[in-house]
Amino acid sequence: MAARRSVAVLLKRSVVSAAKSPAQTRCISSSSSPRRKVAVLGAAGGIGQPLGLLMKLNPLVTDLSLYDIAGTPGVAADISHVDTTATVEGFAGEADLAKALKGCDLVIIPAGVPRKPGMTRDDLFKINAGIVKGLCTAIAEHCPGALVNMISNPVNSTVPIAAEVFKLHGTYDSRKLFGVTTLDVVRARTFYSVLKGLPVREVNVPVVGGHAGITILPLFSQASPKVQLTDEEIEALTKRTQDGGTEVVQAKAGKGSATLSMAYAGALFAEACLKGLNGVENIQCSYVASDITNLPFFSSKVRLGRNGVEEVLDLGSLSDYEQKGLEALKEELQSSIQKGLDFVKPQHT
Repeated sequence: MAARRSVAVLLKRSVVSAAKSPAQTRCISSSSSPRRKVAVLGAAGGIGQPLGLLMKLNPLVTDLSLYDIAGTPGVAADISHVDTTATVEGFAGEADLAKALKGCDLVIIPAGVPRKPGMTRDDLFKINAGIVKGLCTAIAEHCPGALVNMISNPVNSTVPIAAEVFKLHGTYDSRKLFGVTTLDVVRARTFYSVLKGLPVREVNVPVVGGHAGITILPLFSQASPKVQLTDEEIEALTKRTQDGGTEVVQAKAGKGSATLSMAYAGALFAEACLKGLNGVENIQCSYVASDITNLPFFSSKVRLGRNGVEEVLDLGSLSDYEQKGLEALKEELQSSIQKGLDFVKPQHT
């Protein structure tokens, strides 16, 4: 009993950390939470399994739908034994995808292959782009009003793919499509707090741009609490945040990627989306359709609410180092975006 309570308390503390101040979270409604159905697509994978468990622990989730091409009945049976209120059902194979999605308020997509040593972004793209296209086609058909949290990499391209698929089906709502970049924020907070000896739960660092390599731009000039950083420390913190995924891939020696930390970050962002749907506005960083730069998709702070994205916030004041980083990332990010758009568009011209 004590162990179960400690897990629940840890999850609660983790979720609360996603919105740490009254300025970031504002309650709109004090009514009891409505029923919310959440689907995890890719639920039998390295991210999907721990993410499914974390969503089962989330008190805002009443119905949890776990889908993958195989293996999900066993995962669902295992997670269903956890003594929280959410009901769990597992679905395996394309024939069950419609049932998995029906009635969903939120769909989380970690499906696809993980990064492996020596794998290029092109390699990753060729495999995961097709998976994402198929899943988003099903979402458009069976739960077109759901919020969609994209975890499948490369996020810089898979979010544009999803957008184009939804446009083709007449269901696209830019307010409801998110690239999950929360892991970049989690890493930046962790590395900053460790370097400066700060309580990590009191730390916040916005991360903007995209979700790969140099397109990841942590804004340590806007970090809180504010502490003095040398140019060398800023450079090192930025580089480590950008290379966090590679650090994990190399440490696992070809046997995996950042699955556990990604599941944690995915659960934090899903929680924030559910709070928004339930009337509790909160501010998070996410990769969304945006006009704050000359790029059609960009990660920045967004205000979440009942409609998904209620507002895309501007970048605020940037240091000279960050301004240079912003200009440096644009070409690569634009190329990744175009690659995603082109994956869908040529097939319909």
